[in-house]
Amino acid sequence: MDISQPPVTFPWWFYGIFLLPVLFGYLLGSIPFGLIITKLGGLGDIRAIGSGNIGTTNVLRTGRKDLAALTLICDALKGTIAVLAVAWWAGEDLAPFAILAGLGAFLGHVFPVWLRFKGGKGVATYIGVLIALAWPVVFIFAAVWIAVAWATRYSSLAALAAAVAVPVALWFLVDTHVALLFTGLSALLIALHHQNIRRLLAGTEGRIGQKSTTAAGPQG
Repeated sequence: MDISQPPVTFPWWFYGIFLLPVLFGYLLGSIPFGLIITKLGGLGDIRAIGSGNIGTTNVLRTGRKDLAALTLICDALKGTIAVLAVAWWAGEDLAPFAILAGLGAFLGHVFPVWLRFKGGKGVATYIGVLIALAWPVVFIFAAVWIAVAWATRYSSLAALAAAVAVPVALWFLVDTHVALLFTGLSALLIALHHQNIRRLLAGTEGRIGQKSTTAAGPQG
């Protein structure tokens, strides 16, 4: 090996290629389905009730389980479609691009530019990305979530527990890149639940099925 040769360099636009899947995923992930669905359902602005969040749990507090289920499905599909679309475009040899699209979709959901970067907590989109990249691990997420939710009736606590379990499982079951992605996503998801964690410790966190029509308050 000739160490006297200069290192290989790439033009500036080459690095911009890696931003394309992130941008695509971000734009798809930033679609605020919870807000759109509740407005179309005649419930007004979902940000004006419960926790003020645009995600499934807050939609469920309106008492409309159908709209909550639709929000869950649409928010999850944002992550799944972003990953699969980029994977189809890039091909198997460029799988890291699909991972970047999943990252973008999650960031788009929690920091949507259309809502001044105030979005959801990211649980549904997290699941959607997981379905696309390592679908068997979704059963681990679901098992942990259901067990904790059934025992405590706290959606936030169930999501936090599942978010801890998923990266651990991925380090044993899939490649390093996917495990690294979800380690980062889980850390961010947990950070986004900081208010829920405080309320859980204080015993004031809203429980699953608790209906609320008040302005953003103590619920999760």
